Amino acid sequence: MAYTPDYDKSMLPSEQLSPAPDAAPLDLLAGIRVLDLTTSIAGPYASLLLADFGAEVLKIERPGRGDDARAWGPPFLDGESLWFLSVNRNKHSLTLDYAQPAGLEALHALVKAADVILINQVARSQRKLGIDYARLKAVNPRLVHVSITGFGLVGTKSDQPCYDLIAEGYSGVMDLTGESPERDPQKVGTPAADLLSGADAAMAAMAALIDRNRTGQGHEIDIAMVESMTRFMTPRIIPYLGSGELPRRSGGTDSVIAIYQTFHTADHPITLGLGNDAIWKRFCEAIGRIDMANDARFANNAGRRACRSEIVREVQAILLKKPRAHWLDLFACARIPSGPINRLDQVVTDPTLAERGLFYATRRNGAAIPQVGLGIRFNGKFNTYRKDPPRLGEDTRRTFSSWLGWSDEAIQKLDDAGLL
Repeated sequence: MAYTPDYDKSMLPSEQLSPAPDAAPLDLLAGIRVLDLTTSIAGPYASLLLADFGAEVLKIERPGRGDDARAWGPPFLDGESLWFLSVNRNKHSLTLDYAQPAGLEALHALVKAADVILINQVARSQRKLGIDYARLKAVNPRLVHVSITGFGLVGTKSDQPCYDLIAEGYSGVMDLTGESPERDPQKVGTPAADLLSGADAAMAAMAALIDRNRTGQGHEIDIAMVESMTRFMTPRIIPYLGSGELPRRSGGTDSVIAIYQTFHTADHPITLGLGNDAIWKRFCEAIGRIDMANDARFANNAGRRACRSEIVREVQAILLKKPRAHWLDLFACARIPSGPINRLDQVVTDPTLAERGLFYATRRNGAAIPQVGLGIRFNGKFNTYRKDPPRLGEDTRRTFSSWLGWSDEAIQKLDDAGLL
């Protein structure tokens, strides 16, 4: 019998999420001011992490258009792209045309008050716009300047545009994702290169802030999406370099761990990872095959790898006899790493994730705005929610006033000039 998610299908799933936690949000980066000039996913994900940790993040967006991701849909919710809503909570939005001299002057004033700036323009464009490190360092020597580009700020491809798809193909992950070399390569089912490079950018910014607080000096950080994605492949690259054995896509059945793959049961597939000899023995006992546990050929991982096809056939024949729920309960009792292969509707109703508070929704204009939490706890505290993803430009006037102390008249001049 197919699994049925535990929510009312007459309502949107977001309407049935728990509300945002009401505990005080994390404040580890309280007092840190971040300017985010990026669009799409990688840069906004970096600033999302910094905002979740407590930094004050100001999105600087193009007047009338804003972040590219605002237009990525359908689906839309409450007039906003759900992709945009996924990576932009806890931020403030200011619109500013800094391609114009007066707008650039205003941006430089904000830079002087900032600790970190995130940019996803290539080096040539940064210099043209006056937002490169050399220019901004002169404005604020303590600034941490973070660039996220496809191929880095230097090198023959430094001017080339890039998206997650291109970085995934470039890194080799797509060549190893799929059923076999005869079938098409596959993209990872989430923007992996964006999220990895965004996490790298946030991590590097925090490291640079620690050093800046010690030395007083700012930093230029250069994040290349293709390098972040390629580093993700380290456990596959190093074995190839050291052995000459070229792995190809195999549907996930070529792991260095002998039994580490999906298996079918009487109804739904499961994952099974028998990562060491003790787990192997417990598994054999659980399925009633002590003979396999005592077989000298299977005594260690190298032996099990040599006999992998035989073991997989035996295990698969046994697992087909009973449904998934039976095996997962049995393996849980025996402390054997295993699990279901969930659809997204099953993920968001999973009781283990729910009790950890990973999913929640806030209310805006009568709509439930869904969010995925940080998933990191500090001294038991995990709440990050401060503010819904911002409407385009909703904080423009307030930010110029609070960050720079500008008068209404000074702000109005920028508006009259068409810069806001």
